[in-house]
Amino acid sequence: MMSIFKGLIGQNKAVELLEQAVKLNRVAPAYLFYGSSGIGRSIAAKGFIQLLLSVGLSPEKHSLAQRKINKGNHPDLLWVEPTYLSKGQLYTASEAAEQGLQYKTPPKIRIDQIRHITQFLNRPALEATRQVVVIKDAHTMAEAPANALLKTLEEPGNATLILIAPDADSLLTTLVSRCQRIQFYSLSEANLKIVLERNGYQAILEHPELIAIAQGSPGKAIAAWETLQAIPDELLQQLKRSIKTPLDAIKLAKTITTELDSSTQLWLVDYLQYYYWQKNHQVKLMQQWEKTRQYLLSYVQPRLVWESALLVLNSSR
Repeated sequence: MMSIFKGLIGQNKAVELLEQAVKLNRVAPAYLFYGSSGIGRSIAAKGFIQLLLSVGLSPEKHSLAQRKINKGNHPDLLWVEPTYLSKGQLYTASEAAEQGLQYKTPPKIRIDQIRHITQFLNRPALEATRQVVVIKDAHTMAEAPANALLKTLEEPGNATLILIAPDADSLLTTLVSRCQRIQFYSLSEANLKIVLERNGYQAILEHPELIAIAQGSPGKAIAAWETLQAIPDELLQQLKRSIKTPLDAIKLAKTITTELDSSTQLWLVDYLQYYYWQKNHQVKLMQQWEKTRQYLLSYVQPRLVWESALLVLNSSR
């Protein structure tokens, strides 16, 4: 079984629990995979799915099932992700990006998706001995879809549901009480290095501010690296060392709000907070960056927010 989880680093306890559940035929009706993003929760879910949907199959059918699972087209698997709503259609984050759709609020699990889960589970398994439903970012459910899901968890039938969330406190306690909890932990620096090098991201290790942002999460480190690459280098260098006058700060604020979308601006605040803390350890400046983040999240006019932050940065030098 271990080969199924070979891509999962630093989560030995979770792997052991999942393997033993299948080996001893003690698979729970529902699981909560919790821990910060980017540390292997989805990888573990995919490995567990392969185990669950391959039970009792011949070697030939086992290989076919694994191929279908990897392609996301197994008839007994339903993978649910948060969505945006546009003109009556639901779009995942990746689908929205492909369509060029932009939103100020993050995607969420909607009640229509919970109803689709119910419909999916109302039919018998077609190729496996059970059905599996995965709800990624389950914490994005509002109360109505969460209560609708609760009814399914009370009578899941011949199915296993896997909820993926950052922690148990982000979900209704009634949902959590019906799940077996599987905790995932942030990676050690050594394991983080292994994962990044294995996936061709050695360059990230040369940026301590990105490692700090990652906080033991390879996924966060890679996402941070990709976001960093999307920010013009000239703009980044100005933010690091070239703000000499108030006029420079005002011009730079205009450039930031013109060239970067809202999510990238928020990420840039985190980056600069870590960068300047490592550079000079000024508590006052860190507090200013935190205020900047809060103002941006509160939908204050972004250009004014950045002008204020950069003027403070200019005066602190």
